Amino acid sequence: MGHENAVKRNLLDAGCSDESAVFVDQLYRAGRISDALREMRVIRCALMDELHQSQRRVDCLDYLIRQTEKQIKGTTERR
Repeated sequence: MGHENAVKRNLLDAGCSDESAVFVDQLYRAGRISDALREMRVIRCALMDELHQSQRRVDCLDYLIRQTEKQIKGTTERR
């Protein structure tokens, strides 16, 4: 497998759209390595934004779980 195909495969494995992976692959094949790198960084930033959004959601759910566990514990102790 050539380097360009490895780049495209890795982008797809990272969850990038086929369109983005093909675009970066085309940049690579055209010898526009700096442009390909810039696009990969843009994609990475978008993935990091998604990660942070997911982390905030997990944090909210963790809070709700702790509050519910406290409520259950308080109800059980009063009996």
